[in-house]
Amino acid sequence: MSAAKQNKGWKDKLHEIIYEADTPAGKLFDVILLVLILASILLVMLESVNHIDAKYHELLYIGEWIITIFFSIEYILRVITVKKPFKYIFSFYGILDLLSTIPMYISFVFAGSHALVTLRALRLLRVFRILKLARYLGASNQLKDSIIASRVKIFVFLFAVLISSVIFGTIMYLVEGEDNGFTNIPKSVYWCIVTLTTVGFGDIAPQTALGQFITTIIMILGYGIIAVPTGIVSAEYSRSMKKSDDEKTQQPPQKKLNLNTQRCSNCHEEYHDDDARFCKVCGTNLY
Repeated sequence: MSAAKQNKGWKDKLHEIIYEADTPAGKLFDVILLVLILASILLVMLESVNHIDAKYHELLYIGEWIITIFFSIEYILRVITVKKPFKYIFSFYGILDLLSTIPMYISFVFAGSHALVTLRALRLLRVFRILKLARYLGASNQLKDSIIASRVKIFVFLFAVLISSVIFGTIMYLVEGEDNGFTNIPKSVYWCIVTLTTVGFGDIAPQTALGQFITTIIMILGYGIIAVPTGIVSAEYSRSMKKSDDEKTQQPPQKKLNLNTQRCSNCHEEYHDDDARFCKVCGTNLY
């Protein structure tokens, strides 16, 4: 084991730092990476504020280029430190890393496209590896399953809301008319949806007593409508939790969730067992 560590080449050492978060160097690299991502997003946001950009434009521009060059070098190192680079290049994170690097270069051709660097926010997904948040994915999957299980009920509910909006919108068109801003039925339906969702832009407002009375009914219905989808998903989630608890009492305890962040330098496979020394796919030594 120690001999293998001593015989590591520079590519293997870089691979351990760049792709793994189990070692102090790997974790430090990922933390620095996340800080730079946040700094880059902050720079773009500040640049969009006119008075700040007018005063610090050159500083913001230089800072963004420094970060872009760092990400470019990081991307190249990620490619050359794996034995099958195309596996990384066309992986989810590989495409994400490329998209977060090229906007500044594209800005030479298309003005203003550097604002696309905010795509780097998606790279913050790497925090799951650093902080080992995978243990919480079970709860998120349960919520996702509850939403999927409720999709038919939610669809029927939304369809009923749409039909109600068409009916109320048509009524308001007939009651208020074009003189009060309800120039056509589609615009009246738009007004009804805005009112039902309690957004209330105020661009159209009823003027007649009957129209205001109908609006009051629609607004009251809006509060009930907001609560219904939440209730549907909550009921399904409670049912799912109960089912999960029942299964746990009937089945033997499952193996603990693996938190190993090591990635194979040969086939780019991850999610190995915590005590794994070799890749489960190609057999390459992970250390």
